Formats: sequence, C-alpha cells, structure tokens
Amino acid sequence: MQKVNIFWFRRDLRLQDNAGLFHALKSSKKVVPLFIFDKSILDALKDRSDARVTFLHDTISDLKSQLEGQGSSLVVRYGHPLEVFPDLIQEFDIDHVFTNRDYEPYAKERDTAVRELLAQHQIGFQDFKDHVIFDRDEVVKGDGTPYVVFTPYSRTWRSKLEEHMVGHGDERHSYYFQSYPNEEYAANYFDSAPLPLISLEEMDFTRSSIPIPSATVTRKIIREYDEKRDYPAMDATSRLGIHFRFGTISIREKARHAQRLNATYLTELIWRDFYSQILHHFPHVAEEPFRKKYDFIPWRNNEAEYEAWKKGETGYPIVDAGMRQLNETGYMHNRVRMIVASFLTKHLLIDWRWGEAYFAEKLLDFDLASNNGGWQWAAGCGTDAAPYFRIFNPESQMKKFDGKKDYVRHWVPEFGTHDYPAPIVDHKMARQRCLDAYKASLAHADEVLV
Repeated sequence: MQKVNIFWFRRDLRLQDNAGLFHALKSSKKVVPLFIFDKSILDALKDRSDARVTFLHDTISDLKSQLEGQGSSLVVRYGHPLEVFPDLIQEFDIDHVFTNRDYEPYAKERDTAVRELLAQHQIGFQDFKDHVIFDRDEVVKGDGTPYVVFTPYSRTWRSKLEEHMVGHGDERHSYYFQSYPNEEYAANYFDSAPLPLISLEEMDFTRSSIPIPSATVTRKIIREYDEKRDYPAMDATSRLGIHFRFGTISIREKARHAQRLNATYLTELIWRDFYSQILHHFPHVAEEPFRKKYDFIPWRNNEAEYEAWKKGETGYPIVDAGMRQLNETGYMHNRVRMIVASFLTKHLLIDWRWGEAYFAEKLLDFDLASNNGGWQWAAGCGTDAAPYFRIFNPESQMKKFDGKKDYVRHWVPEFGTHDYPAPIVDHKMARQRCLDAYKASLAHADEVLV
C-alpha cells in the first residue's frame, strides 16, 4: 500500500493560499484530502435547516469538484473524528496528518485526542496557522504575557507587520500577508476516482433558503468603510464574515488589500486576531466573564422580555429592526449588534450568555472568539469592555445612525402605527436600574474577592 499524507480540511475550505495544505503538498508523499462532517458539532444545532450547514455542504461539494478536476477527489466522512480516524488508518497507509489550527476549546480538545490516537499508530500530526494573521504568542507584551487591552495589542500587531515589509511601491506589503502558491503542487494530490458525498438529508438536515453573501467585495466598499460602516441602511460593509468563519477566502489576501485601501477595515481584522488570542490564553471566557467580579451581577433573566428581544418586539425600533434582520437573514449590521447587545444586558439585565447563545444559533458568521468578545464587551465584563456605566440609548442611536429611519422601516414596517408595541421598559428607569445593580454588585465583589 502506498504511503500517503492526509490534509484535513476544517475552517479552511479552499485550495488556494491554504497554509496547511501547502505544507502537505510540499511533502514527499501524495496527499489525500479529507473533510469530516463532525457530529459533535452538527448534533448540537437546533435548526435542522441551518443555513450554515447548507453553505458548508455546498462548499464541500464545490471543493470536491475542484479536486476531481485535478485528477483527485475529497474523502468525506460523517461522524466523530475519533471514530473516523481508526477507519482511515485501516483504509490508508498514513505517514502524517496535516491541518490548520482551530483555537476554540472543543477544537483544541478534539485535536489533542486525535494527535494522541495517531501517535499510537506512529502517525504524525502537524498543524499550521491559517485562520488569523498572528496567533497564540506571536503578539505579546515585552514580558511574554498576552495583551488584554486592544489598543496596545493593535499597536504591537501593526509594528510587527511593519518590521516584515517586502516588495516595492504599491506592491509593498507585509511578509505575513504572503500567499501560499498551492497550485504549483497540484500534481501531488492522491490520484483518485470521484468519491461519494453524503447528502444533507442523510445527516438529518434540509436545505435552507437563506441566501449567502458573496465572497467578493468591491474596492469601493473597503475604501469607504470608515465613512459608512456605522449606517445600517447603507450597503457599506463587506459581509465576508461567513467566509472568514469557514475559510472560503484567505485572511492574508483580504488583510493585504485592507492595508493598502483602508486602515479602519484592517483594524476590524486585528480585532479577529485579538479575540482569537484571548480565547486561546483565557479559555474560561467561553463560559465565564473574563473579569471574575462580573459573576456577581444580579441578572433579572426575565424570560418574557428575552422572548420579546429575540422576536424584535421590544418597542425600541432599532433594536427590533436588528433582531428581525438577524432572524430573517442570519446577519445583523455591526453597529446594531452593539445596540441590541447593550439593550439586552443593560436595559433588561439579562445575562450576556443568553444573548451570546442566541447569536451563536442565528449568525451566519458566528465565530466563538469574536461573538464572545463582543458580548462581554457589551456587558462590561470582558477584556477591553465598555465600562458598565456606558449604556446605549436606543433612541439616540437611531437618530444618529438611521436618522431617516430607512433601516427601521425596512425591517419594522408597522413602526409608527397602532400595531407597533409600546416599549417594554422605560429607558431612563432601566438605565438607573442597571447602574445601581452593577455598582452594588461590583462593590460586593471587591469585598468578597479581596
């Protein structure tokens, strides 16, 4: 039996500019491409017509077709990785498994277990950085400890980029944005006839009708990003989140363009790296507040109010517009995400984890690190959080960012009629209630945690 290496696709679903795939193809053995529909992840999804699963299946089908056009194919399995790999070991004479890193707690546990399983069979396991520009300990303080505040992190991030600039003139960019020329090694794929692909129905899913944003974005949107990104009625954001999430585009390519076209857009990509390294260094944030003293907040957790928030029936137009946009499209404008998160945690005093979980269920671009970081920021309990006394006023936010109410009227057509509900909570009262609750609980925490 011919010795082969396996490349395991996960959050890197492309053949071009794929770091781990590049290293696999450069190795001395033929490469068997692999994707596993992971039951540990899929079984946890509530919606059996989840648009992300439809997108994932379509992407895998396309990836398989691309490989078959090069005389290979894609091995697709459905199951738990620890159960899949023993079968693969019987099927192939495997020398190494190559893959790209995933920084989420489940993924790290899974990869550790797979690595140990493979080692028992004298099979190597190598992972590479591909999902972010800088990972783990690449951007740290002078003493080697991780940054927990974004601004100094971003300064060091940018300075490290500058230290490794290559090229000349308009083509000058950072070494860290270099692409991997995988197409040069296409002949190193394992020769294979077309292989079967499991259907959505066989995995107990049905096709979603929610459209997926394009993986391409105009230069105009990037150039004008800093001027227009806060106005939800405008088509002025890239909508690339789902493609970053599943790696159907290269973060290096987009960062290279952003560096040349718009510093504010590049800053948004730096936030991705920042939250990723926070999750890596402080995995407790996946379940708990980064700052322990925020465990003492007396959340009201009124379920009726939570349901009104989810449905977009709070009586606050911009909050309701955002939630309805999310429910219908799997997307919500970034400025509105901050408003609805602040409303849930501050106006309603509902645990940020409830909001985080709902976003995780609905967002096409759900990414654990960024979603968690954003919710902890809104609740005031995160690494670089808004102070607890910063409470968005939904009315003033609407006036400032949707003054003509184009966004609101699109998603809340009954706004301004008798059919639109009255506010479920008074802003002034809710603001003071929040201030009092946070102040008292944090004072108590300071006493308890001394």
